[in-house]
Amino acid sequence: MNIKVPLIKNVRGFTLIELMVVIIILGILAMYVMPKIMGRPDEARQVKARLDIASLETAIKLYKLDNGMYPGTEQGLQALVAQPETGTLAKKWRKGGYLEKNRVPKDPWGNEYIYLCPGVNDDYDIISYGADGVSGGEDKNKDINSWDIE
Repeated sequence: MNIKVPLIKNVRGFTLIELMVVIIILGILAMYVMPKIMGRPDEARQVKARLDIASLETAIKLYKLDNGMYPGTEQGLQALVAQPETGTLAKKWRKGGYLEKNRVPKDPWGNEYIYLCPGVNDDYDIISYGADGVSGGEDKNKDINSWDIE
């Protein structure tokens, strides 16, 4: 069996110039897109901190339902995973604690969350000082506060 395949004439590929133009256009687009993509990790950390604070608030409210009071500043967030032995003692502390994994999370930058009870802005305040770990700041160093979360 002899099968003849028709040959296509005048088939053109891309020239070197055309390929270079496409590469330059992709490079220019990358220059504008990359900074926006690279800025996302800081935004993701801030969202994670807000979610952590909301979770801690839920646990603190459960603690209050069981014990009739919020843990004091001296007891801190540790009162959510271990029965307090200082300050006003919890009467009906839940065995196993109030947080999953039985540990208090650190903020996304590896710092402890600040807990104040009574708080300056509410019954209690939970604060993450952001990337720099210092009060105040803007952008990635901006504080994330429980009273600002809706």
